Amino acid sequence: MSGGGNPPEAPSRRIPVAKPSFDEREERLLLETLRSGWVTQGPRVAEFERAFAARVGAAEAVAVSNGTTALFLALHALGVGPGDEVIVPSLSFIATANSVVHCGATPVFVDVEPSTCNLDPDLLEAAVTPRTKALMPVHQLGLPADLDRIAPVAARHGLAILEDAACAVGALYKGKPVGSAGNPACFSFHPRKVIVTGEGGMITTDDRALAGRLRLLRHQGMSVSDLERHAAARVIVEEYPVVGYNFRLSDLQAAVGIAQLEKLDVFLDRRRAIAERYQAALAEMPALEPPRAPAGVTPNWQSYLVRLRGADRQTRDRLLDALGRRGVATRAGLMAIHAQPCYAGARIAGSLRHTEEAAAQTFILPMYTDLTQADQALVIEALRASLAETPARAADGSAAGSRR
Repeated sequence: MSGGGNPPEAPSRRIPVAKPSFDEREERLLLETLRSGWVTQGPRVAEFERAFAARVGAAEAVAVSNGTTALFLALHALGVGPGDEVIVPSLSFIATANSVVHCGATPVFVDVEPSTCNLDPDLLEAAVTPRTKALMPVHQLGLPADLDRIAPVAARHGLAILEDAACAVGALYKGKPVGSAGNPACFSFHPRKVIVTGEGGMITTDDRALAGRLRLLRHQGMSVSDLERHAAARVIVEEYPVVGYNFRLSDLQAAVGIAQLEKLDVFLDRRRAIAERYQAALAEMPALEPPRAPAGVTPNWQSYLVRLRGADRQTRDRLLDALGRRGVATRAGLMAIHAQPCYAGARIAGSLRHTEEAAAQTFILPMYTDLTQADQALVIEALRASLAETPARAADGSAAGSRR
């Protein structure tokens, strides 16, 4: 590929930024489930919940329709409501804040640590007010947040911790799986995640009473599940003690989830190898800053986040356009939620400088389980050529890229 001059020819194919990995195991379980006649929140969902809880080291796992409903339902079950505040990072997918708003509460945005893009624990104390009800750290793109520094703040003020673990299945914090810390944790099975069910989510907790409330709420507040009624030797007429929601997961999705969970270790090994190849390549590209995990933290490499050093948003976007012309799909790395029109006038605790810099400078390279070494080599070569082609000037006029 040419590093300058004429633009590259239109690529013959495109390497996606993410792609799920399925095989005959998912197909077989789906077919078995279809033939069983039970296709929504039945025995497959219960099996998936048990397997997931065991994998992450939690006492209970409650399956729901997606990661956003997991966050909302967990907040609601924890008693978060109108008049309350929940401290969240602005640097996250918008669902983090939306789940708070849907409860009638107010998200309070706090800055992140520039090295990890995770919530900065040193800023939490100053953000707490008498209205604060919970802290919601995000395990950013599968990189675990510093729970050991967050927990003491929550304990001092009597606050709940709800972990936004949407991207973090399989990630380890101090050698233990995300989801095993005792806090409610919410996972997503969206197509860009490590485990994919199409849509789907899971809430893990060690609080069995909370798990029972979550199960009640996810199915219209029904006092007894359809599965329990079906298995009963006598007629059971359900009641509705609370107003609930329809956040059920289908058995078809659960069947896919069971197959995916069985292959999680394989997925993690492959993603780790892909990340190591990227790390080696980026060491020769000084304009780019690769992701780095702090000591004691093992990411699952749900995404591979890169920073274009010192760049402004326009420079970063020109680089992504250049990669796209070479057939490499990318995404802007992380969103600054407070900058979105729907959050104009949002509650902000202190400066969000690191959030805004990360939102302008970061981007995601293709990362998925079945990314071949040959395709990754094409990505890396396209990245070198695009850096050389892009007029990489930062907002202060200094060089943000390099020419080779």
